[in-house]
Amino acid sequence: MTFKYSLSVYFEDTDAGGIVYYGNYLKFMERARSEWFLQQSIGMKTLMNEHQLVFVVSRTELNYLRSAKLEDVLEVSVELTELKRVSAVFKQVVTRHGEVVCEGKTKVGCVNTQSLRPAAIPPDVFKQLNQLMA
Repeated sequence: MTFKYSLSVYFEDTDAGGIVYYGNYLKFMERARSEWFLQQSIGMKTLMNEHQLVFVVSRTELNYLRSAKLEDVLEVSVELTELKRVSAVFKQVVTRHGEVVCEGKTKVGCVNTQSLRPAAIPPDVFKQLNQLMA
């Protein structure tokens, strides 16, 4: 199941030439993943407060294909492609008017907030995520 999140490019997202700074695509993808989790009723705040867990990025891989510019409207898609006991992988694509601007994969790991060590995704959350696999 693919989730889509729209955003506008602001001045703060660009360099002096009005082109989106490459590192900001990670920020856009993070926002989209956060919204995806919220849509699934799996808020990070709830995971932290009820389970003392958080998902942290452990790996990213991006391909930059086109430049996005100031005031562009972008759409960021989120698709869960892999799920393991302590990690998940998301495919994410940033488009502008249907053209791919940037695409990549992000791996997140489930970590205990007290020990900062890897921890199993809670069974109820794992089951819910498993049902959303692409």
